[in-house]
Amino acid sequence: MTAAGEWGEVPHGDCSIARTMSRVGAPWTLVVVRDLMLGVRRFDDLVAHLGIARNVLARRLDELVDAGLVEAVPYREEGRRPRREYRLTARGADLRPVLFALLAFGDAHLADDDGPPAHLVHRDCGGQVHLAARCTCRHDVDLDDVRVIPAG
Repeated sequence: MTAAGEWGEVPHGDCSIARTMSRVGAPWTLVVVRDLMLGVRRFDDLVAHLGIARNVLARRLDELVDAGLVEAVPYREEGRRPRREYRLTARGADLRPVLFALLAFGDAHLADDDGPPAHLVHRDCGGQVHLAARCTCRHDVDLDDVRVIPAG
């Protein structure tokens, strides 16, 4: 069966990619998630780091909280009004491979002449990290050797 035929058997209304994009596909959403992963947690810090309009950031954070990807944690600095900082939930942290894949694509196809601006490295050995697809028998799998079959 061809790849197109296999995809043709998966109901489009029940597509995990489409469902995920409905939660994280809006402009700015994934770069907000990226900064949260990097430890930028406070609203004003996110505005300053991203250069994003405050109303857009507020909307994206509300959407991420509603989707269960981010939690808003109250804090209060002495003499100031209560505020919230934003942290990824375990569900939100599961977006790491998505961001790593986008980073790899951007590095390979969109970097300028100086090359990519950053690399992922292993904390222990300092070696560069690359994404890999692995099957349940723990073999690395070339993505050309993957086929899509309907679940159930």
